[in-house]
Amino acid sequence: MYKDNQLYVAHSAEGPIHILGKMANRHGLIAGATGTGKTVTLQVLAETFSQAGVPCFMADMKGDLSGISQTGGLSKFIEKRCAEWGMDTTTLKFEGYPVRFYDVYGEQGHPMRTTIEKMGAMLLARLMDLNETQTGILTLTFRIAKDEKLPLIDMKDLRLMLDYVAKNASRYATTYGNISAASVGAIQRSLLALSEQGGDKFFGEPAFDIYDLLQTEGGRGVMNILAADKLMLQPKLYSTFLMWLLTEIYEKMPEIGDMDLPKMVFFFDEAHMLFKDTSKALTDKIEQIVRLIRSKGIGVYFISQSPSDLPETILGQCGNRVQHALRAFTPKDQAAVKSAAQTFRPNPAFQTEREILELGTGEALVSFLDEKGAPSMVQRAKILFPLSQIGAITNEQRCKINETSRISGKYESTIDRESAFEQIVKQREEAEKIAAEEEAKKAAQKEEERKQKEEAKKSKRSSSSKGKGILTTVIGTAITYFAKTIATQLARNLTKKSKRK
Repeated sequence: MYKDNQLYVAHSAEGPIHILGKMANRHGLIAGATGTGKTVTLQVLAETFSQAGVPCFMADMKGDLSGISQTGGLSKFIEKRCAEWGMDTTTLKFEGYPVRFYDVYGEQGHPMRTTIEKMGAMLLARLMDLNETQTGILTLTFRIAKDEKLPLIDMKDLRLMLDYVAKNASRYATTYGNISAASVGAIQRSLLALSEQGGDKFFGEPAFDIYDLLQTEGGRGVMNILAADKLMLQPKLYSTFLMWLLTEIYEKMPEIGDMDLPKMVFFFDEAHMLFKDTSKALTDKIEQIVRLIRSKGIGVYFISQSPSDLPETILGQCGNRVQHALRAFTPKDQAAVKSAAQTFRPNPAFQTEREILELGTGEALVSFLDEKGAPSMVQRAKILFPLSQIGAITNEQRCKINETSRISGKYESTIDRESAFEQIVKQREEAEKIAAEEEAKKAAQKEEERKQKEEAKKSKRSSSSKGKGILTTVIGTAITYFAKTIATQLARNLTKKSKRK
């Protein structure tokens, strides 16, 4: 419930508990074991922000949050709560809220996609679980693509770009460093695995415009709900996608300083996935974004089972906290309960650690920031009930909302413009054409040389044959002449001898 720049989300024995509008962008945490009411708390918070005209983004793991689009109704549970708080049920105004559904796979909502180059080498390396060397090769490939003005839009662009870089490794070695064919092959295999997981649907154009998340309808902030039931089966893709979205919001939103209300609130469910198997460099980047994004009017609320799921540096940024019950069956669980209790400002009226174990469904320990930005004393409270429907809606209802959405048709059809793939293929075709022409010229030249040599041989044989004929004639003539001369001389000698006798 929103009133006088205050966001009422819970009720304690002392009265209503609210988040101050100007402190709502100081981030928050909703924690608790499975089945303790975290999803309903998220729904109540989202409704309250929407009433204040603040759009929200949230991931829907089981489809339950889709009910926020429909009008809720009175139930025995709500009647009981109203009686506890002295509220008149006849004054309740149940309502649905403006909703837009999104889906990375484009099945249950508007597609959300980005380009390879916008995702960046660091996030993509995490998504593909690359080692340090492979990450370096991928970063180098991005740099070469940028320097040579080869846009990396979808996965086929990156595949061919990696092949292009590998085949021209010697050309780039002195400028960019050594490029290992084995590392390129490993990256290619990771890309294939990512494609089989549905990652190819996430990369392409038109790329998602984050300003489509920052809209209102009828004075209500739009609830942007990501269908994550299928996406959750690929934890790396899920967490990397949300990390990209948060980074995109951070980089595009202008600095605005403190405001009476946030421009947008981002709910990160299953937050522990964000930090699992994450390099220190990437964790540092997340910390930087979380720390600085509030100056851009963005509030980030993490939802997880235990505060210990978040790094201390991130947890320290979460000033608004709702802690549902935790279970302590093992020494590790007991340590988590103790750690969670220590994150609150103590209340002398009770032991925080014990209260965490005794909380019922829908109950929580609550501490929000006061006007000076300091954490208030922790209080045991009951979360307000949603005014919209609790639970999933039908497929027909979802389809109708998608069809009547303001952005219907904007992202449904993909665009395959000329990018790195087409340009490299064109370069190769031109190179092959030039090579073929050169080969044809060389072949023609060789054929011409062969013909010239053949003509020269024929000419030589002809000249040799002609010379031999003349010599034969001369010799024959000479022999005939000498023979006649000798015969004549012999005849004369015989005649002279006869006369003497």
